[in-house]
Amino acid sequence: MNYEGRLLKSARVYTNDPGGAVILNLRAFVTAPIFVSPPYVSFYGFEKEEVSAEVRIEAGQEKPLTLEAGAFSLKGKVAYTIQEVQKGRTFRITFQGLPHPAGTYRGYLNLATNYAEKPLLNIKIIGRFIEKDENQGE
Repeated sequence: MNYEGRLLKSARVYTNDPGGAVILNLRAFVTAPIFVSPPYVSFYGFEKEEVSAEVRIEAGQEKPLTLEAGAFSLKGKVAYTIQEVQKGRTFRITFQGLPHPAGTYRGYLNLATNYAEKPLLNIKIIGRFIEKDENQGE
């Protein structure tokens, strides 16, 4: 798993000590070359409905980050825009689910970076649209 950011893990240790079980806690901040939040995009809604979601990408190093769009597997189902919020530091990717019939789809957007530690970002995209019942809205 790709752990990044604030992390809290706990473990309960059972022994034959009459004092009982011991709980161990680990708190850490895991640094990463690039922070992606959330790590994937999910769309849920009714058929022919437009929905959107955002992903925030932040540089985890001092040197400026550049992103370049690569392979995208959901053309015609999802559109996206990349906006640089803070030059070389923070980016916002807005995904817009395009209206289409009910169904489920999975795909991805690859982004090339200038960081040798993380040259490729893969953002997974999941969508599920259900048929709208004519009686729903009443």
